[in-house]
Amino acid sequence: MASIALSAGGMTKTPVVLGTRALNRATLARQLLLKRVRMTAGEAVEHLVGLQAQAVKAPYYQLWSRLADFDPEELSGLLGSREVVRIVAMRSTIHLVGAGDALVLRPLSRPAIERELRMFVARLGGVDLERPVALTRELVEERPRATKEIRERLTLERPDKDPASLSGAARCALPMVQVTPRAMWRRSGRVALTTVESRLGRVPEADPDPEPVLLRYLAAFGPASVRDMQTWSGLTGLGEVVDRLAPTLRTFRDPKGRVLYDIENGHLPDPDTPAPARFVPEFDNLFLSHADRSRIVPDACRGRTWQGNQAFPVLFVDGFLAGIWGLRETKETATPTVEPFAGLTRAQEDEVETEGARMLAAMTSARKHELVFRRR
Repeated sequence: MASIALSAGGMTKTPVVLGTRALNRATLARQLLLKRVRMTAGEAVEHLVGLQAQAVKAPYYQLWSRLADFDPEELSGLLGSREVVRIVAMRSTIHLVGAGDALVLRPLSRPAIERELRMFVARLGGVDLERPVALTRELVEERPRATKEIRERLTLERPDKDPASLSGAARCALPMVQVTPRAMWRRSGRVALTTVESRLGRVPEADPDPEPVLLRYLAAFGPASVRDMQTWSGLTGLGEVVDRLAPTLRTFRDPKGRVLYDIENGHLPDPDTPAPARFVPEFDNLFLSHADRSRIVPDACRGRTWQGNQAFPVLFVDGFLAGIWGLRETKETATPTVEPFAGLTRAQEDEVETEGARMLAAMTSARKHELVFRRR
């Protein structure tokens, strides 16, 4: 596979400008979407620095689109063996991450989580959280508890306060994970929480170094700007961290002149490298990890993947957002509906149909399935 040529050492006095297609192909390659790769599910979760996972099935579809011969039961087994966990991390949202990463990413995300915590505290009129947090720890370490149970117990302790805000504040203040069978393949359950220490037998790091995490971000999402890094992490003030890393990084500029940073050996495929059609689930970090999404979202498609608070699964054609899709599944049938934002060529439709058929065969148990194109 051809790559963009750089001068000796990868550095020039005037940084190379990377066009939109160059950034697109680099991002897709590092996101494992330019070509399916042979990795274990655990290796992929680590490479991608976790999977955004507020939709329980989404991580399975994320890995199916990225890995050769992916078996959903492999990821489900990692959840069961506690090698991966579901935890609030980047951007104060649920992520599926490796057990070791949970000990780093949860405390690293503390500033973003504390912004949410302050919102709950304000609703509670500035209540002292020491007792509610201690009580929540006691409850969930006795056995995993549903949010409703935590809320009801805290209400007995403080009947004068809003129950949802009390439990929300406790969940922000106390590092907790969701336990299985929640999010296991075809046998999920309600949310039940316990502490990181109870689930993993290890304590989260007190003050993790952000530098190694940002280097991993660049390996999976770069080249990227400081604003991109902040969008992905939910953190602010990362400029100083990047300044410390700068002597070890390559620098580029995007078409608007913004500085982009990259690891020294970050892959930059030829911009003309073919990009296959891909079905990507809702809330994929591919969509949530850059301040400027033009590398994957054409101008004409902006704002078309959301309706209110609902995010739709998305279709990529030639590396760029090209439509949305949905799946209606019963025991007997599975019907994916594809809604392109613009006309596709016959060859592109054939490619989408082939990819959709592969997805249905791998990810559903239905005996009958047929992809339906819905035209606007």
